[in-house]
Amino acid sequence: MKLTLRPLPGQRLADQLQQAGVEFPCGGEGVCGGCRVRVVEGDIPVTEAMRQQLSGQELRDGWRLACCAHASAPVTVEVEQWAVRVLADEAEVPVEPRPGWGAAVDVGTTTVAAQLVNLETGEVEGIETALNAQARFGADVMSRIQFELRRPGLLGPAIREQTAAMLARLAQGRPLREVVLAGNTAMHHLFCGLDVAPLAAVPFLSPDTGVQTMDAGAVPWRAPTVFLPCLGGFVGSDLLAGLAATRLDKKRNTHVLFDIGTNGEIVCASRSAIRCASTAAGPAFEGGRIRCGMRASDGAVDAVRIEDGRLVPHVIGGGPPRGICGSGLVDAAARALDLGLLLPNGRLARGDIVLGEGVFLAQSDIRQLQLAKGAMAAGLKMMARGARRLCLAGAFGNYLHLPGARRIGLLPEDVEVQAAGNAALRGARLFLLCPSSREERIGAILSAAEHVELAADPRFEDVFAESMALEPFRLG
Repeated sequence: MKLTLRPLPGQRLADQLQQAGVEFPCGGEGVCGGCRVRVVEGDIPVTEAMRQQLSGQELRDGWRLACCAHASAPVTVEVEQWAVRVLADEAEVPVEPRPGWGAAVDVGTTTVAAQLVNLETGEVEGIETALNAQARFGADVMSRIQFELRRPGLLGPAIREQTAAMLARLAQGRPLREVVLAGNTAMHHLFCGLDVAPLAAVPFLSPDTGVQTMDAGAVPWRAPTVFLPCLGGFVGSDLLAGLAATRLDKKRNTHVLFDIGTNGEIVCASRSAIRCASTAAGPAFEGGRIRCGMRASDGAVDAVRIEDGRLVPHVIGGGPPRGICGSGLVDAAARALDLGLLLPNGRLARGDIVLGEGVFLAQSDIRQLQLAKGAMAAGLKMMARGARRLCLAGAFGNYLHLPGARRIGLLPEDVEVQAAGNAALRGARLFLLCPSSREERIGAILSAAEHVELAADPRFEDVFAESMALEPFRLG
């Protein structure tokens, strides 16, 4: 996909690309080469980090790393990340060529991402991302469920109308042949107009977690539509799609797909078994309930380093900080621990953690972080013992800086961790491109999956309390 960027002075190209939905597996640190872009028009100077990650020929061909790229004038780039990854995995998930266009949509709690796909070639011809229009009704899934119960009938139309507008801009008058959507259980129910009451109380199990199909006449984009089924409980079709995309259920040893967000979803998979669970974390990792919290956009602190014994924040887009996003929250806590400004029990040693004029972390913010990371870590400790690899799904997992996450005990020290990008969107695209094998593939995953209700386990409260400490942990 080609994008024309008009950067502001001092602004990294990565900051604009993030807003366009491009994922950065290394968190923008120039260490993995996962944010390659090719200069089509204009000039992006070569940096030392680029020389370390790219060959001389690649540099001469115009390839650059977006995470450390700057330009002084408008530049058009080709984004390698949106090249057709499905074609590289044809042996397991072959593209079934058919004429026309389709769309894959990831309906997230915070953001919605849609791709226009050429069904003949599998190419992604366009992408749209936006904040979920439901956000004004509640920051997390539980608040939206409660809103829907109080005032039914508003949330479903809001997200469907937003999706229709996004698809119309992508299609530009071209008829869509099919649309495939993935999302967590709450988004699945709200989008499809299903009763959310079962999701509002223990045991949080709904009878309507299966695949939902909508005829062309029932949706404004006038195309047959499939919302993929959930794995169980609050483990949604975003994780099912992610599992298909990463093929973890084809591995000999156990691997984990972990989506960190307002609702942490965990899938432990191998060829022999699939176990899944969810744990409610709240919106702290997306800036919610944090006094200076904000989403990852211009002005947000997204990383923190130590320089001359003090905390130095990195700000998206440059300039002074306006707030702090989830990855910055984790990094700030980790570096504050290193400096003794924060104790492992969560107590602030010397007052607020200051990151800039008017931007700080108070004691109440640290407590929100402890509650969120405690829920996530507890879920991993109870589900992922013996895992060989941890794959992080979703945007937050992609932007998260691994050293900080391990330092505060959000992620384990002894397991290999890698970013899976937007695995839900990629999985939805895989299912879109393979209609004849879709039902069989989904059926195989669902028949092997076991949903574990962590809250019903008498050990969970103790493990959760233990996991609130801001200290490293191991799964081995």
